Amino acid sequence: MLFNFDKAGVPMKVVYLLKEELKENPERVALAQALTLNASKPYMGLKGTYGLFGSEEWWKSIDDKRMPLLFLSGIIQRTYIAGQDPSSKANSFSFLLDDGSVREESIYDFTSAEDRELFVVGSRVEVVYAFDELKPGAVEGESTHLDIVLEMAVSLRPVN
Repeated sequence: MLFNFDKAGVPMKVVYLLKEELKENPERVALAQALTLNASKPYMGLKGTYGLFGSEEWWKSIDDKRMPLLFLSGIIQRTYIAGQDPSSKANSFSFLLDDGSVREESIYDFTSAEDRELFVVGSRVEVVYAFDELKPGAVEGESTHLDIVLEMAVSLRPVN
């Protein structure tokens, strides 16, 4: 695990680990890897700079910090329903970062129903992202990387 909760100041619970989700969904890994290797799709998918998505080499690149990582933390400002699927439960949230900016993020389907209850206004959230390189885009100015959520943790109670 990449988290260091020393600075959190409140008890935190890990509610999402990409590594665990990928164990349950190997088809996602296979599809991403196939797109990386597909020469007939030069503008689609990951570049494979740090290894094929979900492979041992890819995880080692993360563990060795060769792949750029971003650690964000903040306070949940709102939860809401996003997307077109019918739902009565929030599946997304906005969180206020320490620098004053606001970021939007999803509550992943892989997160248990019990852990979803922790996503309330005022709770602290910590997220670790990996920045994996995309194949070169066909349009100038497109993003050069995909920010992939590796881990997510939420405080056991609101902090304010």
